Order: sequence, then structure tokens, then C-alpha cells
Amino acid sequence: MEAQANRPVALFDSGVGGISVLAEMIRRMPGESYLYFGDSAHAPYGSRPADEVRSLTEKHIAFLLEMGAKAIVIACNTATGAAIAGLREKYPEIPIIGMEPAIKPAALAHPGGRILVMATPVTLTSEKFRHLMSLYTEKAEIIPVPCKNLARMIEAGIMDGPELEEYLQETLAPHLFRPADAVVLGCTHYPFIRSVIARMAGTENIYDGGAGTARETERRLREKGLLSGSTVHGSVTILNSEENEERIRFCQTLLANIAKQ
Repeated sequence: MEAQANRPVALFDSGVGGISVLAEMIRRMPGESYLYFGDSAHAPYGSRPADEVRSLTEKHIAFLLEMGAKAIVIACNTATGAAIAGLREKYPEIPIIGMEPAIKPAALAHPGGRILVMATPVTLTSEKFRHLMSLYTEKAEIIPVPCKNLARMIEAGIMDGPELEEYLQETLAPHLFRPADAVVLGCTHYPFIRSVIARMAGTENIYDGGAGTARETERRLREKGLLSGSTVHGSVTILNSEENEERIRFCQTLLANIAKQ
């Protein structure tokens, strides 16, 4: 069991977005080693058909398991909704943790409030999301906000400036005829532009699922006896389907920047 516990926790995302989740993992479990794989060659998943998202996700998860991962974190809301049920059935012995928009904490913190949920169109139309939303519609007014191409912009490094602000203005304005009490970031790319979203939406109450996913991963590892127990920081390996140094450096920069927040 000790040898298994020393294997890495693998995180998978459609691109660079899951780096925001990786940062939360490192904060919570610094002694673990991490293997991150981003599929930037096919990003963003949010504009692809669900069957294609499922196929790509299954392919890359198989690769991470071949690399020796002891647990899998699908650090992508779109991929979680499309593929996690089938993957858990296929690999019942492996802890597989997915993403979930942080509707619950937002609704409980703002009862009766207006909560905007920004996410990809695929996430917002998934059965998983519709079920989650149904659990809290009596507690708050939950408003899905499809954000087509926002992940693509972030993937390209557009994280501030007029182009991003114009996009957010056009996307959010139809929902801000009354003030929003909170915004849920339903894509792991979006935390990188948290401050811009807060300003454009007119609220500092911004929620994302990264910390909750880190807590659930820790719980699942402890349950399986797979926590490393190391008192020194583990290694972090970043891989990407684009296979170029510039993309890896971009991921490393994102990790360093968000770790300071």
C-alpha cells in the first residue's frame, strides 16, 4: 500500500483550466505528487459534441493510468458531465473525482438571491448540471449563463483588456437588469479571470468548485489508504497534448500566479 500511496494524483483538463484546481490540490495536500495533463490541442471541450468529449476524455484518462496515477481528478466541468459515469464504471478500483459547479455554497450563502452560473454550453445542457440545479432552485434564483468561446480566449492567454471586457459585457449584460448576488464559475478556466468577472458582474461573491474538489480528493484518498503522508512537497509534472515548451511554460506561469492569490 505504501508504494501505491507514493504514486501521483493525476489531473486532466481540456487545456490549461485545470491548473486552477491543481493549485487548490497543492494548497490542501502539498505532500502529494501530481501529474497534470491538458488537452490544449483539442481545447475547448465546451464547444464540442458530448460524444467527442467523452471519447477524448476516456483516451487521456487511460494514458494517465498507464503513467501510474493512483487517482484521477477530471478538472473540467464539461468532461466530468460527459464522461465520469462511464469511467467510474470502467475503473471501479480507482478513485475518480470530478468537478461540480459550486451552486450549493452559493445558494446557501445567498438564500433567495440571484446567482449567475457561468459555464460552457455543454456543461449547462448536461444531465448532471440540470440535476444539480434542480436541488437548489427553491433556495435561490439560479440563472445559467452560456459562455461560448470564453475558455478559448483564456486558453489563448487573453485574461484582461478590451477584448475580454467586451465579451463579458455582452454575455453578462442581459442578466444584470437586476443586480446579481453571486457568480458561480462553472469552468475551471474562469478562475484565472476572477477579478475581471467580479468587476463586470458587480459582485465580489465569486464561487468555484476547485477547493471542494480538493477536499473530496483528500477524503477519497484517505478512505482508500492512498494519502502519501509525506512531510515534504511532492513533485509536479505538467504535460500537454500540444507538446511544446511554450505551452508548458504558460501552464507553469498560471500555476505560480494563481498560487499567490
